[in-house]
Amino acid sequence: MQTDSPSQEGLSNDEKREGTVVKNTGSSYIVRTDEGEEIPCRIKGNFRIKGIRTTNPVATGDRVVVTKSAEDADYITEILPRRNYIIRRASNLSKESHILASNLDLAMLVISLANPMTPTTFIDRFLATAEAYNVPAAIAINKKDTWDEGDLELAEALRVLYTQIGYPVYFVSAATGDGVDAIREELQGKVTLLAGNSGVGKSSLINALIPGAELRTGAISDIHHTGTHTTTFSEMLSLPGGGAVIDIPGVKGFGTIDFEEAEVSHYFPEIFRKGADCRYGNCKHTGEPGCAVVPAVENHEISQSRYASYLSILEELKDAEKYRKAY
Repeated sequence: MQTDSPSQEGLSNDEKREGTVVKNTGSSYIVRTDEGEEIPCRIKGNFRIKGIRTTNPVATGDRVVVTKSAEDADYITEILPRRNYIIRRASNLSKESHILASNLDLAMLVISLANPMTPTTFIDRFLATAEAYNVPAAIAINKKDTWDEGDLELAEALRVLYTQIGYPVYFVSAATGDGVDAIREELQGKVTLLAGNSGVGKSSLINALIPGAELRTGAISDIHHTGTHTTTFSEMLSLPGGGAVIDIPGVKGFGTIDFEEAEVSHYFPEIFRKGADCRYGNCKHTGEPGCAVVPAVENHEISQSRYASYLSILEELKDAEKYRKAY
């Protein structure tokens, strides 16, 4: 991916270093150079990625060039090509997006079954976005220590559903440490985005994975059973033994990016596979003649919840198109 050249006014070309963005507060950045030094940086001038309207031109995980100015301040002056990234819409009807992280080996979604409950629609939108941007994904179901028999049945059902599609699913309790070793092994040597809606225990899980991280954890609202944001910036944290996790603020909603309607099924692997049997190559899987997907849903070969998530994205695309035409 190419980047616009930022404004060079006041910058010296005498001292340039490459490194990785390890912290992003929105207005300033920490870059870890290839020599291991951590440098506070800013960006200068009109610094935007070509072809992508984003609320953050620089993301945690980006490989960048840092240049020292005549005033002895350090500026990010170039983003090196990204091998991948994962983004979400700023809002459902907005065309602007927010880059969550870049150059990832894995995106792990942390969810919980209650207090708060993570909807399957949220899970599916996250997984579809990971598919769209070529980021392998996995799921960690947290708070195992609080489950009753019904919760265990639900967790097992979710594990069967998503592992059959191809996504690893882990049961974990950040509070007791149960299951943490399995996740630590999965993350070893990888750069992993840890994401989740607020209150699922993501910070607690990171504290369990990285002794000494001491991330602040938040209480759950008694009224709404939702979490409070405890991470206000994104940060890359090194894992003992190799690899790193990128911690981001809790996400309340997950608006998908400007998917093309014909491509949405590509981001649901089981729908895409079944769609190969449809009579027409441009089948939208909404009841067209010779569609193979709808009968597969009716026969429980494809999950009803996954199909509902697929339809919700198609509907959102229509709503966004109407909004853009109106305004």
